[in-house]
Amino acid sequence: MQLIICEKPSVGMTISSALGIETKKDGYMESEDFLVSWCIGHLAELSAPSCYGKCYEKWSLESLPILPETWQLTVSKDKEKQFSILKALLFRKDVTEVINSCDAGREGELIFRFVMEKTGCKKPVKRLWISSMEESAIRKGFENLKDGADYDSLYQSALCRAKADWIVGINATRLFSLLYNHTLNVGRVQSPTLKILADRSDAITNFKKEKYYHVHLVLDGTEAVSDRFSSKEAAEKIATSCKGKTAVCTSITSEKKEALPPKLFDLTALQKEANRIFGYTAKQTLDLAQSLYEKKLLTYPRTDSNYLTDDMKETADKVILMLLSKLSFMQSIEFTSEITRLLNSKKVSDHHAVIPTMEFQKTELSLLPESERNILFLAGARLLMASAASHIYETVTAVFNCEDHTFTAKGKTVLSSGWKEIEALFLMSLKEKPDKENEKELPAFCDGESFDSFPIKVTEHDTLPPKAYTESTLLSSMERAGNKETTEDAERKGLGTPATRSAIIEKIIKAGFVTRKGKQLIPTKDGMNLISVLPETLTSPLLTAEWENELSRIAKGEADADSFMKKIEALTKELIKNADAEKVKAELFKQEKTVIGLCPRCQNPVYEGKKNYYCSNRDCNFSMWKNDRFFEDRKITFTPKIAKALLKDKKAKVKDIYSHKTGKTYDGNVVLCDTKDKYVNYRIEIERKKKEE
Repeated sequence: MQLIICEKPSVGMTISSALGIETKKDGYMESEDFLVSWCIGHLAELSAPSCYGKCYEKWSLESLPILPETWQLTVSKDKEKQFSILKALLFRKDVTEVINSCDAGREGELIFRFVMEKTGCKKPVKRLWISSMEESAIRKGFENLKDGADYDSLYQSALCRAKADWIVGINATRLFSLLYNHTLNVGRVQSPTLKILADRSDAITNFKKEKYYHVHLVLDGTEAVSDRFSSKEAAEKIATSCKGKTAVCTSITSEKKEALPPKLFDLTALQKEANRIFGYTAKQTLDLAQSLYEKKLLTYPRTDSNYLTDDMKETADKVILMLLSKLSFMQSIEFTSEITRLLNSKKVSDHHAVIPTMEFQKTELSLLPESERNILFLAGARLLMASAASHIYETVTAVFNCEDHTFTAKGKTVLSSGWKEIEALFLMSLKEKPDKENEKELPAFCDGESFDSFPIKVTEHDTLPPKAYTESTLLSSMERAGNKETTEDAERKGLGTPATRSAIIEKIIKAGFVTRKGKQLIPTKDGMNLISVLPETLTSPLLTAEWENELSRIAKGEADADSFMKKIEALTKELIKNADAEKVKAELFKQEKTVIGLCPRCQNPVYEGKKNYYCSNRDCNFSMWKNDRFFEDRKITFTPKIAKALLKDKKAKVKDIYSHKTGKTYDGNVVLCDTKDKYVNYRIEIERKKKEE
């Protein structure tokens, strides 16, 4: 009997269906030859610091650094039942072999290995490694199971990632939270990501707008433009000197250019494009792609590859043919695919690029949520664009001289639309407008041609600040972090992995360090302050990208896991050793106090606290308590609005005041009656001549 362990219940059901396993039990499926069960994400995880000793239960500087010698695993309470089911199945006497069917990637390997370690099971392991949830792919995968030991290096990489994040995250978070008396989440990858956003925010804040000017000669309906002028006077002087004069075409140059088709989607590219077109967050796109994968409609999304393997030509042909009939926007054009450029096994790591599957053909698309359809169509359109012909165009530059001043007109002529036509049709099918081409086709100017009596104008412009990051542009920066080269062929180390970047972005938003403003990601005051106090060790994209690169090398068996962990531990010790409590600017993270009004006793500001509204003057004992029995008995929530009115007018209008006498509510005024004693008194003033309770 073989026990198949999947990452999620939905995947377990899909694999059961593909293998013809129909008997459903509590937490697993069963047949004569197979048992199929599942984790619920991470069933077992690295234990919290408190598990390593009572001294770590409370946060203190003296207990740092926390560096476990023997790591422990913990099962969260809400997952204990499924863990117990898996443990019982693993130790069933008729189970002779375990098949790891968790997601084919670093985290999937970690999820499975942690379960095996926590249960203590030592039975032989095989590995299912597939990129599609189609039944044919699943059955083929089971015909070609790998030895579990073949993925030991991948597990070591995953384990190092988990331990490094634990060590840096736990120690740095406790260290800086204690120093600044404010919860400050610090992470091996999230802090450099926040630094990218903070640097851009600084650049925008410090940007100084400058005006500049251009002189335009309108020649035969086309504008020839001067160089930039910093002063309006200089531009107008040139315009005046050219007025009524002759402009002569001194040169015409043309160049034929080719825009190659875009590459197929890896996860990061898919997330970037989905954010740009649909406004989806990176996490939303990953969740949608994962759902489509589990519905067998999309190949495995957590990939960093832009290519298909050399043996996938026939598969790609079939999918493209299916898309041409399935996607309505493709039915108006003739299409010939060029698949060879999509195939390169050497550039495929664990998984090939994200493409639709043949399951697309028999799926009633109207039954899918619109968001899933969008991602599926986006992946389909990208496959068609990637296999289409290049976009061929010609650029023309005409240079004119007038009164010894140079003016330039640029134009562009499309010779063959190629993949750009598919892009335009796809965007129009979404009721989106394709990007406008900046350059229009130029008239047929001749070298030496002259122009007289032409209009002249001066235009004013402002220099523009850098743009705030969107998730699309941030993902690009995370992908390139640590690389000075930005060309497509450059090796990209990057912050995090395609599978983890969305979670990193969500984490810094949830921690209150970044906020979403439309599509933009804006660091908060706390986020900017955190970056200002963290050492470069924790914020350098270069250093963290090197760590991520080292993890990739460990996964390939090219680097040593123990050496990597020693570097992480040494860095953590150095971080704590160099922390200087005396240089801490504790006021950075002080919560800003909200002024409610002026104290009726001493005229100093009254602030809102958690439990009361209190005078800022320490010698004054004026305080209005939010849980004052006067308000609680009448079921009045003592809001800041009421407090402000009491301080300003000594009276506040309140609706739905509860009367114990009648059991009903009424409207009235709460009146402040301050006798300058320890406690403040109030009374009710009834409106509309209603009797006081």
